[in-house]
Amino acid sequence: MKVVLLEDVQGLGIAGEVVNVKPGYGRNYLIKENKAVEGTPANIKKAEQIKIEKAKQQAENKKSAEVLAGILDETTITIKERAGEDGKLFGSVTSKDIAAALEAQKDIHVDKRKILLSSPIRNIGRAEVRIKTFPGVEGTLTVVIEKA
Repeated sequence: MKVVLLEDVQGLGIAGEVVNVKPGYGRNYLIKENKAVEGTPANIKKAEQIKIEKAKQQAENKKSAEVLAGILDETTITIKERAGEDGKLFGSVTSKDIAAALEAQKDIHVDKRKILLSSPIRNIGRAEVRIKTFPGVEGTLTVVIEKA
């Protein structure tokens, strides 16, 4: 029996995919639980349309992410923190601080979880910080830490 999956089913496939399953599994579980619809020609055609639209949307998202990555490559932000005479910060600069400074100074919103810091910045100076804008697309932001 052919069914079109409406949502991801572990071990079977992802949403929009047309899969062959045993009739009992298809009728009694997948269709009953609204995880799939019967694989009629109309439903299969509709699923293919949805796949095409999703692919277009993904392409648009990737293109805008590449533009954002290009902007980030050319951007420098300055963060002022308290520091000792030796240049060590009393605290540290985290991805949350970088996201807040980026939004305040350049009006660019980036989720703090997308900022790839191996460890918080603890010294005065320049740091190159990678920011993931889309799977496989990263920009590099220059962060200057100054003594307050």
